[in-house]
Amino acid sequence: MQTAAGVRAVVAHGSGDLRVDLLAEPALGPDEALVAIELGGICGSDLHYWLHGAAGESILRDPLVLGHEVIGRVVRPAGDGTGPGEGTRVAVHPATAGPAGGPRFPADRPNLSPGGTYLGSAATHPHRDGAFADLVALPARMLRPIPDTLDPRAAALIEPLSVAWHAVRRAGDVAGKRVLVIGAGPIGALVVATLRHHGAGEVIATDLFEAPLQRAVGLGAHRTVPASEGDLLDSLDADVVIESSGSVPGLRTAIRAATRGGRVVMLGLLPPGDQPVLISMAIARELELVGSFRFNDEIDEVIAALSAGEIDPSAVVTHVFDVDRALEAFHVASDASTSGKVLLSFSGTDVEASQPRDAPTRSAQQAESSAASRFGGR
Repeated sequence: MQTAAGVRAVVAHGSGDLRVDLLAEPALGPDEALVAIELGGICGSDLHYWLHGAAGESILRDPLVLGHEVIGRVVRPAGDGTGPGEGTRVAVHPATAGPAGGPRFPADRPNLSPGGTYLGSAATHPHRDGAFADLVALPARMLRPIPDTLDPRAAALIEPLSVAWHAVRRAGDVAGKRVLVIGAGPIGALVVATLRHHGAGEVIATDLFEAPLQRAVGLGAHRTVPASEGDLLDSLDADVVIESSGSVPGLRTAIRAATRGGRVVMLGLLPPGDQPVLISMAIARELELVGSFRFNDEIDEVIAALSAGEIDPSAVVTHVFDVDRALEAFHVASDASTSGKVLLSFSGTDVEASQPRDAPTRSAQQAESSAASRFGGR
C-alpha cells in the first residue's frame, strides 16, 4: 500500500546496502499502466545486487529498485487504451527487446535481443528499475491478465516458472525420458514440476542440501541423489540433464551424468570469464550443450496451465514477508539450506513470519558465504 509519505520500494544502493525507500508515485507514459503490486519473489539476481553490488557483469552505478517476479492489479490503465483495464489482476513479463539495427538474433527469440532491458537490472545505464514497490508504472504490453481465483503463491511464481518452462522446451521432447535436474533451488524445483507436466518418464534431482531435495520430491521428482554421491550421479546415464545450479561442479556433473548422444541444458548462469569444462568428454560422447536464457512467450502457456489446474508449483514458496521486512527476507532467501522461494508482500497478502521479529540476522558476508555454497539455485 502507498503510505502518506510515499511509495515503499526495495532499493539496492550498493554491496551490502539494501533499503526500503519512500519514493514518489511514478508518472505514467501514454502506454504505461499503474499497477499496485501484490507479491514479489526474490530472485538470485536480486540477491547478487544486494550481496555484491552486481549481478554478473551488470554493475550497480546508481541505486536500483529490485524485483521482476511480481503480480499485482491495475489501478490506472494505460492512457492510450492498450492493455488490461482497471481492476485487472496481472502477472508481468519483465523483458523489453533491444532496438532494431543491432547484431542479428532469431526473430522468434527476442530473449536473445542485444541491448534489451529487464526489470530490476543494471545491465544498461540508466538502469531499468524493477517492480518491488507498492505502485509501479509498467508498459501495458508487459501485463498478462490472470484469474482472481488463482492462488497468490502460485501466481507469484509465474515469471520463474516461465524460465523453467523455457529450459524444458530447450531440452526438446522429454516425454518418457530420464532427466536429471542439478540444483533443486527454486528454479530447479520448478524445472522438476515442469518436467512432470511435460511427461518426463523419470525425474531425478540433486542438491547439496536435504530441504531442497524434499521440496523436489513434493513437486514430482521420482527420486533424489545428494550431491555428495558423485559416483552415483556419474552413472545415471540420463537422456537429458538440466543444470540449474550455475556452478562449475554442477556443469561437470551434468556432462558426466549425460548418456552418450544426450543433451545438457545449461540453465544456471556461471560467473563471467573462462570456466573449466569437460569439453573433451562432451565431444567424445557427442553431447549437445544447449543454453537457456530467460523466456519468450512461455509465460502465456504457464498462465494457461496454472489457470487450468494442470500444475501447482506453490510448494516452492517457503516464506512470505511484509515489504517492511525486506532485509530480513533477503537474509532468509540467501540461506540455501532452509529457504526455497521467498516472497515479499506489498498488500498484506499471505504474510507469515519465518522467525521472530527480534531474531538476529546474519551479516551480508555470512549470507554471501551461504549463498556461494549452494550447488542448486538461481
